[in-house]
Amino acid sequence: MKYTFETENDMNAFEAFVLNNGGIYMQSEKWSRVKLEWNSRFYSGFSEDGTRVLTALIMERSIPGAGKIWYCPAGAVCNHKNRELFSAFSEFMKKELKKNGITALFYDPLIELRVNGEEKEEGKAAHRLFTENGFILNSDASNCLYKSPVQLITRLTSPEGKRYTASELLKTFEKGVRYSVRVGEGRGLTEKIYTIKDIENDPRIMEDFLAVMRDTSERSDFVERGGDYCKRLMEVFGEKGLDMMLIYYDKKKDIEIQNEKLKRRQELLLSLETAPEKKKRGITEEIDSIDKGTVHFEERMKETEGSDEDVICVSGGMTLHYNGMSSCLFGGSKNLLRNNLRASHFFNFRRICHSIDKGNNFHDLGYVLLEKTPPAEDGSLGVCKAKADFEGILSFKKSFGSDYIEYIGEYVLVSNKALFFSYTHLLQKARNVQSVVNRVVRKLR
Repeated sequence: MKYTFETENDMNAFEAFVLNNGGIYMQSEKWSRVKLEWNSRFYSGFSEDGTRVLTALIMERSIPGAGKIWYCPAGAVCNHKNRELFSAFSEFMKKELKKNGITALFYDPLIELRVNGEEKEEGKAAHRLFTENGFILNSDASNCLYKSPVQLITRLTSPEGKRYTASELLKTFEKGVRYSVRVGEGRGLTEKIYTIKDIENDPRIMEDFLAVMRDTSERSDFVERGGDYCKRLMEVFGEKGLDMMLIYYDKKKDIEIQNEKLKRRQELLLSLETAPEKKKRGITEEIDSIDKGTVHFEERMKETEGSDEDVICVSGGMTLHYNGMSSCLFGGSKNLLRNNLRASHFFNFRRICHSIDKGNNFHDLGYVLLEKTPPAEDGSLGVCKAKADFEGILSFKKSFGSDYIEYIGEYVLVSNKALFFSYTHLLQKARNVQSVVNRVVRKLR
């Protein structure tokens, strides 16, 4: 069968194809309206009878010393098992790269290579297909253009398609998560969900969120996004598509709860005097639990004694809901009360509850940065290992029952070898310099 490809101008048809064929937000026309630092173009592919069979968002950026590069985020929306289609698309892209003077096309499709360590033949077959059509695998998963090939995803439905309730999922999470969720509300934690309209009406909401991200970025050594970018995301994807959840510590509520616990302790002490022997152990254990909680309560009071606020934002993040998937774009916690409240566990569980309420099938907790990855024997991406300073983040995300998914990685279709050599050898040095500058600026801020 012959396939034809052309520049797409009908954004409604483009978006409908993405939605109807399992696309994600990064393949959406909307993503181009977020990534304004890139120039975007759109392609569609058609079969002989005029049926649309492919869409591809292509984003272009100029790199000093390396010319212009193209990036197709998450790859094209198409059936990558259709060898004829992908081969025809590859030949079309080679001509487009030459015609437009592009150094290389970067392509990182969401095709599973391993799930929880189990090899997937679909990923192996895709690797063979791409390399046969001139694509080169970037075997160094620690140094990708845009995103890591590893994602942590919690499934919100069973293999049979049954929707999990929040309580059913919670039982499958690790003990530490269950504990944090159980005690969170008992320590004065509450959540609020905001949309773009709320933030437009009250800019302090965005300020609270950015304060959370600043503390998180300093701990984890990444550069946080500014408020303008976050607001643009919310504007583009709208009230239903993107929201912000913030977790607050209510000091007055915490004091009220503690007073109730102390009242309960007095009742238990009185009952202990006359209780039958078989009940004394249970009463004593409850008293001990209240006493341990009192120690933590006193620590919270001491840690917040310098704060003028009774309600303090301690955690939060932004979640994008698109085509059955909730994607955690940003998230973190303040340094204040971080260890005492374990608000990150509470926040991420409430975030999952919200994804269930939205009717989504998957909850994507995001990526981890990886060590340099040697290729596998067949040339495909080797087993991905988290960087040492990301192992804690990996364990945290796994504690929510997530699958460790290794996608096939980043492939590159090179059009100008000389400029691509410049890109691979100069850009990483520039990134390293910029990383140092960012750390210095953060310390001085």
